[in-house]
Amino acid sequence: MRYEVLVDSGADICIFHSEAGEALGLDIPKGKPREVFGVGGKASLYYLHEVEIEVGGWAHKIEAGFMPDISGKRMPYGIVGQKGFFDNFVVQFNLKKEEIELKPVKA
Repeated sequence: MRYEVLVDSGADICIFHSEAGEALGLDIPKGKPREVFGVGGKASLYYLHEVEIEVGGWAHKIEAGFMPDISGKRMPYGIVGQKGFFDNFVVQFNLKKEEIELKPVKA
């Protein structure tokens, strides 16, 4: 499944739409419930699940949150953050060229 994400170095974890998890066959509410506080201090509930993501041909098993409170209409992409993304890749941003270079982290 192809899915667009925002690369967010300030995000602690990866959070995706619950619809994306459902498309993968996950029963979202059966995951580990957690809360995240966004701008303005509003709490939102999400559920952690083990999934495999593939980025640039590299596959990684990660724990990601799936959030029922966001929809593709309100926010058209997921978020990849420190745990699950930045801990698996060396990330270099080139703002002038509007490019991101990724290299897998060597174990």
